[in-house]
Amino acid sequence: MPETYDIGLGNNNSHLRQEADSDFVSFWDSQARNLSWFSLWTKTLDWNPPFARWFVGGTLNASYNALDIHQASKSAKTAILWEGEDGQSRNITYGELFIQVQKFANVLKSLGVQRGDRVTIYLPMVPELPIAMLACARIGATHTVIFSGFSAASIRDRVSDSQSKVIVTADGGYRRGQIINLKSMVDDAIKSLDFVNHVIVLERAKNKISMTPKDKLWGQLMADVSDLCNAEELPSDHPLYILYTSGTTGKPKGVLHGTGGYLTHLYSTFKWAFDIKDSDIFFCTADIGWVTGHSYVVYAPLLCGATQVMYEGAPDFPDVSRMWQILQKYQVTIFYTTPTAIRLFMKFGAEIPNSFDLSYLRLLGTVGEPINPEVWRWYFKIIGKERCPIIDTWWQTETGGMLISPLPGLETVSLKPGSAGHPIPGINIGIVDENGNDVPANTKGYLVVKNPWPGMLLSLWDDDEKYKTTYWSKYDGCYYSGDYAMRDDDGYLWLLGRADDVLNVAGHRIGTAELESCIVSHPSVVESAACGIPDDVKGETIIIFAVLRQGILGGTKLEQELTDKIRTDIGAIATPKHIYFVPKLPKTRSGKIMRRLLKAIGTNEEIGDTSTLEDGSAVTQVQHAFDEVHRRTK
Repeated sequence: MPETYDIGLGNNNSHLRQEADSDFVSFWDSQARNLSWFSLWTKTLDWNPPFARWFVGGTLNASYNALDIHQASKSAKTAILWEGEDGQSRNITYGELFIQVQKFANVLKSLGVQRGDRVTIYLPMVPELPIAMLACARIGATHTVIFSGFSAASIRDRVSDSQSKVIVTADGGYRRGQIINLKSMVDDAIKSLDFVNHVIVLERAKNKISMTPKDKLWGQLMADVSDLCNAEELPSDHPLYILYTSGTTGKPKGVLHGTGGYLTHLYSTFKWAFDIKDSDIFFCTADIGWVTGHSYVVYAPLLCGATQVMYEGAPDFPDVSRMWQILQKYQVTIFYTTPTAIRLFMKFGAEIPNSFDLSYLRLLGTVGEPINPEVWRWYFKIIGKERCPIIDTWWQTETGGMLISPLPGLETVSLKPGSAGHPIPGINIGIVDENGNDVPANTKGYLVVKNPWPGMLLSLWDDDEKYKTTYWSKYDGCYYSGDYAMRDDDGYLWLLGRADDVLNVAGHRIGTAELESCIVSHPSVVESAACGIPDDVKGETIIIFAVLRQGILGGTKLEQELTDKIRTDIGAIATPKHIYFVPKLPKTRSGKIMRRLLKAIGTNEEIGDTSTLEDGSAVTQVQHAFDEVHRRTK
């Protein structure tokens, strides 16, 4: 059994769990009252499986709850400490943010945007991005943010699906010292989209762009409008945003989130998980183009009146000390990042973070993927100095907010390295087999949610049938997450990777997460990715790409050590055909490893679209390592 770390922050509100277990509907009813409503609801939950409507009859506004309610007491408090990749910085107070959001809401109205219209936002990580989102929310328009690393084709698909009449973009954005020409990407995307009436262009990089009759400059529009705009009173289930999930094939799914239930979920989980206090400086490294950025960069911190750091660039540019510089500069107290980023920092050892003053930190968090115990320990010991709780949070684009996490803001927590802990109050998590039966403790199964929750998606945009079949058809009355998990004897949940990230070797199903966790537990390896390639006899054989710690050299001896470790820890059936040592893995800017590209290299197939890659050189380096191994073995 893994070791346990007991770390308390002095909170004892465990009675909330008892209330939630007793009656989850009444529990969420009480939590919703932490928000400001124009009118209260007449029914807490209307559950018509698989469609849930929370706080029926209630009216509110997300922008009002993020800004208006703070003006009396926190107008002068800093809302956003913005750090540009190019060295610029801005300090934006709640009062200043309030004015900017009202002005941009009036800009949108002047361009004909009305309640229910969709507005596409394609911006870098600058304060104008949350300003645009909150302005949409203020007037009842539904925003759809597109990650600024997506290609013109990806933009076109999303704009076409949402039928956005207005697009908000920038002349350019900075990434690894280069200017990404966002405006030209939009120009290419909307060539044949006649329904797009206006493109608003923020002058961020001051690079040369072409202007068309549809284009209007952000600065000029903002100069000519009033700074007063009342928040619309909107139904609780009013669509707040569409966020498209991208797959390797097929049309992206437009996940649709509402307002009242979503905000209730975020306000509660932010308080419980991060133990947020008025003096805290919160820093979530997520890009707003992904759901973590929507939920825990834009909405949750502002709902709670928090001060947060927002950073524009890559976590390791111009070098791997950038994050620690930011933590020291702004005296960050709560740091929420990805296991991928932590593995990157681990690769370069403890000397770099140890050279910075990280003493203000009091709480650490991870999101986006399961965290390996070795990575957890490094994060705990080197960054947190063995005094900061680590919350390993599990949730998805579809869930809206956290469903599993330690909650130091609620209760004293006992942490197990690598475990996400327990479900949050009001969430009924099940681990089931193929037939939907609960599996015994310490048995791998499918993670499902057995009751509706406030942050859950309303549906998929314009596709209720796909919503039903994708999430609710596998198990009657249960939300199917698509993830493997296990519950141990103490009730702790362990995430074991995607159920579709499974290799079929000679009839044996082997999870990629299981293989990768085994490899990175070797002291020489900091990161790995496993994938399967077709085999005439076994169906698939396994290949592994491994990133080594700085100063460690690969070779046949280390490859044999790792192979032996897999055979010992998992079994001979999992023996890889090859292990390739590479300097880095191809990832999206959100930190997800693009196994599709690794598989294409392994099968000598066409690489395909790489527009979402964080660093295009990673593919070249992996290809070189692959070719070198096969050149030697010919």
